[in-house]
Amino acid sequence: MIRNQIKNKSIKKSTSIKMPNYFIKSLNKVLVVIVITLMMLIALKSNTNFKTLFYKEVYDTHFSFATVNHLYQTYFGSSLPFKDFFENSKPVFSEKLSYTETSVYKDGVKLTVSKNYLVPNQLSGLVVFIGEKEGYGPTIVIQQVNGVDLWYANVNNVSVKLYDYVEQGELLGTTIDNSLYLVYKKDGVVLNYEDYL
Repeated sequence: MIRNQIKNKSIKKSTSIKMPNYFIKSLNKVLVVIVITLMMLIALKSNTNFKTLFYKEVYDTHFSFATVNHLYQTYFGSSLPFKDFFENSKPVFSEKLSYTETSVYKDGVKLTVSKNYLVPNQLSGLVVFIGEKEGYGPTIVIQQVNGVDLWYANVNNVSVKLYDYVEQGELLGTTIDNSLYLVYKKDGVVLNYEDYL
């Protein structure tokens, strides 16, 4: 009799399954995203005033997806539900801009840097453009969490992809020579670079 009770207890212990913490957290993130998406779809379908306002803010004005992504990461962690499960490494490169001289160049500033300078990202944000800009050459545009679009021009050996979320200090690429051009814009308006350097 005692043997049967011990046997039954050991069976109960072995059949209970405990979910790993990362799985539960990831599942919670997925559920939160689903609930928010459903709420937005219901609101868009049922309220024409909200629909008009939503389309105006997202499509007609400069909507900052980088800010939304930053808020999501602050409160829920990774923007991808299972990112921590697949990726355990962090970038090694984490620097700040360093330059010896500044001068006005077109809409922004020309920084004199070392030859083949490793260009760090100034502030966390979303890569929204990689390509040629007339008068600037190869350019990367980051939509920063503060709503400012920062152009990094005269950059090659690009180490980021379009729509990557890049952290502050992360490597973007290297300069072609000893010049790095920066342009700060918000809602299409050029900003004074001195306020951001």
